[in-house]
Amino acid sequence: MIEFANPERLWWLLLVPALGFLYVILLAWRNDHSEKDLQQMLDRQRGWVKHVVVLLSVLSLASMLAAWARPQAEVEVPVERATVVLCFDVSYSMEATDVAPDRLTAAKDAANGFIDEMPDGFNIAIVDFARQASLVSGPSNDHQEARNAVDSLRLRPSTAIGEGIYEGLDSLAQVPPDPDHPDRPVPATIVVMSDGESRFGRDPFTAAADAKEQHVPVHTIAYGTTSGTMRDPDTGQTIPVPVNPEQLREIANAGGGQAFVAESAEQLTQAFSEIARSAGVAKEYREVTARYVGFGLTFAILASLGMVSLAARWP
Repeated sequence: MIEFANPERLWWLLLVPALGFLYVILLAWRNDHSEKDLQQMLDRQRGWVKHVVVLLSVLSLASMLAAWARPQAEVEVPVERATVVLCFDVSYSMEATDVAPDRLTAAKDAANGFIDEMPDGFNIAIVDFARQASLVSGPSNDHQEARNAVDSLRLRPSTAIGEGIYEGLDSLAQVPPDPDHPDRPVPATIVVMSDGESRFGRDPFTAAADAKEQHVPVHTIAYGTTSGTMRDPDTGQTIPVPVNPEQLREIANAGGGQAFVAESAEQLTQAFSEIARSAGVAKEYREVTARYVGFGLTFAILASLGMVSLAARWP
């Protein structure tokens, strides 16, 4: 996406269609008021060259005017500091053993591997959610503290994904400022790991949209298989707990993030690796004036070559 630092200068681009219209008018006037002779027939045979020269000249002017407006393009740049909030679903369904040894243990192992990949300057926060959400470990670049928080997670009843997202958003208020850029907010990402659908608390789609408005993307990982089962803690019966990737995909769409589906520990590790790559970059607008100047010079050189070609045929 291209933006302009001085968009008011783009009004000068109206010169381009004006010059094109003037060129057409002059051609029509010349054809109406000129005599038919051999030289004009020769001119008409190579008239397409003149049209191309005019077109290239106009394109050169348009490129230079666009460069004058200081165009800026969105690019990805590596960052040394960022915050990643890992939101864990710790509902009872996470004890299902369709992913060995069970969903929660495998998620802990993959998350700890993800934390190990994070640069030293990255802050990690740990949130868990069941019927309610809680901040287990606040944003900190003490990665051992984050790993200890992951290892301490325990199962609880029910699922409230929206509460987990809001708890993650609230935790970002604790992020220490970047000492090199104290006025610039530290980039942040929320990662939601869950195997089911939200049944309690605030709406998860609204929560994800609120995060997106604060420029915090929400990624989701649907973890488990359709054949997962668990033992009901009240009745002792075995009940199915299939993963619900559709709702998590919609949450990621609302949060401007990516949705991943992991049916094994290997796929979960791969999902974390992709998230780690995206968390290590930030999108910024950089001026690309030189690119448009290059376009203008290219068109100008081609137009000059066309003029030389025409001049070489003049008597």
